[in-house]
Amino acid sequence: MKLDYGQLQALAAILHTGSFEAAAFEIGVTQSAISQRLKALEDRVGALLVHRGHPCTGTDAGRRLAAHSANIALLETNLAADFEAFVPPRGAPVRIAVNADSLATWFLSALASVEGLQYDLIVDDQEYSADWLRRGEVVAAVTSHDRAVSGCDCHTLGPLRYVATASPAFFTKHFPDGVTAEALATAPMLRFDRKDYLQSRWMEANFGCKLTPPSHRLPSSQGFVEACLLGLGWGMNPELLVKDHIEAGRLTPLLPDATYDTPLYWQSSRLLGEALIPLTRAVRRAAERCLPRG
Repeated sequence: MKLDYGQLQALAAILHTGSFEAAAFEIGVTQSAISQRLKALEDRVGALLVHRGHPCTGTDAGRRLAAHSANIALLETNLAADFEAFVPPRGAPVRIAVNADSLATWFLSALASVEGLQYDLIVDDQEYSADWLRRGEVVAAVTSHDRAVSGCDCHTLGPLRYVATASPAFFTKHFPDGVTAEALATAPMLRFDRKDYLQSRWMEANFGCKLTPPSHRLPSSQGFVEACLLGLGWGMNPELLVKDHIEAGRLTPLLPDATYDTPLYWQSSRLLGEALIPLTRAVRRAAERCLPRG
């Protein structure tokens, strides 16, 4: 199927900005031109690509085509580095799926060290981020899967280490006789979202049983730490975020020698391998600096 890049650009702009008006401003054409390009593209592929609303959102087909457009722009930007006469297109974001705890600890330093790239980050659990690659909606992902997605290269990054932590006051109140399965069954727990099973896995690994304590759902890495500090509950926090709090006595490990490691891998599109080399190098360097070895 032969596609018109101007039409793809219009689609990508609509999904990026959330409206036809903002898309027209971003590209530098009229709103009518944006509408015409989208209609022509939908006619060409025979499918609805955009759910009209506030904001506009993409259908499955629309998101896939927008990702294809971003990949083309990234390849052209990379080519422009080799040909000075080439003018790189405006807005060629690299779409990446990354887990929230990596984003809150080590990943941003990798992005900041690469010049000339724009980023569009999708935040999802490390066990599910590879699904975005399989659907073709991102070009790279930080994931817990060590088996490369079809068409992707896979690099080991290292483990993100977690510590089960609570405030000293919370610990004294809920674990007066130490941390036991019975006490954990009633002590309020923090949970990031419905995909978060870290606390459950830590309890099963250390106490050999499945527990379902009362829990708060809190989808924020920094909020997780703050909630522990305030005594709202106990939770699994990245060691990188709580090390100073533990050393200062503001947080207490539930079991000092029972950390929990989640292995992380960087998977990226082989088709865009050349264009993504600087980013892949930066991600691996950042991981080597921040994540524990062995």
